[in-house]
Amino acid sequence: MSDVLQHIPAISFEFFPPKTDEMERTLWQAISRLAPLTPRFVSVTYGAGGSTRERTHSTIARILRETHLTPAAHLTCVDAPCADVDEVVERYYDIGVRHIVALRGDPSSGLGGAYTPHPQGYRSSADLVASIKRRHPDIEVTVSAYPEKHPESTGFDADLDMLQAKVDAGATRAITQFFFDNDLYFRYLDRVRARGIDIPIVPGILPVQNFKQASNFATRAGASVPDWLAKQFEGLDDDPDTRKLVAATVAAGQVHKLAKHGVDTFHFYTMNRADLVFAISHLLGLRPQVAQKAA
Repeated sequence: MSDVLQHIPAISFEFFPPKTDEMERTLWQAISRLAPLTPRFVSVTYGAGGSTRERTHSTIARILRETHLTPAAHLTCVDAPCADVDEVVERYYDIGVRHIVALRGDPSSGLGGAYTPHPQGYRSSADLVASIKRRHPDIEVTVSAYPEKHPESTGFDADLDMLQAKVDAGATRAITQFFFDNDLYFRYLDRVRARGIDIPIVPGILPVQNFKQASNFATRAGASVPDWLAKQFEGLDDDPDTRKLVAATVAAGQVHKLAKHGVDTFHFYTMNRADLVFAISHLLGLRPQVAQKAA
């Protein structure tokens, strides 16, 4: 990792809306810490079944009001009629949002639950993308991609069919599910390009704040956890200081290797924590910039 990268990558950050006052303080501490790195955008998630709809909107509105950052609002179509989803789009548009991360979304029962489209709802994320672009052509739409295929997909061909449908509907960028093995990303990228899909496929990076939690989340999300990663965190359950150092080393190594192989954009799942992400960004060559919110 000692070699200096020839080009400083572009970055974006993902946050989730807070549920409590304490979580809100943690979120805004993270935003304040990471904002000077001038990310291309910051995204705010939308809970299973639309459960964080109002908190997501409130967080997005505050980012627009109080920072210089460009927010990308997550939006799902699960468990909701089209009219309700369209209303959310209009509310976002009215406050100045021009970038939406359009997702099908997890069922309200959570990851792993069976997905059934709402009787009056959008059937898929591709339908949602098409509706957003039809109503507001100036909204940029980002979608998801799955290096290990979507957990519910019957295979990679079906998975790539869905990605193609989202691109055909107007999506111009995809962010991947997190992965820990870079070979998974490169093999997936080869499949995507072989299909003639040429939009950016941005790797989603999850710095491991807590290995047990990350491992459980990966299992539910259909992402694999390599044995070598588990061994890195062996015996550190009660040693948070060492665990943090190991986590930073592992994540920095992953992104640096991706960058050395030509990856020039990264999306970090921050889990509303700034320290690891800030350190990794520093190792990629990013430095804080003084920026002012436009008047």
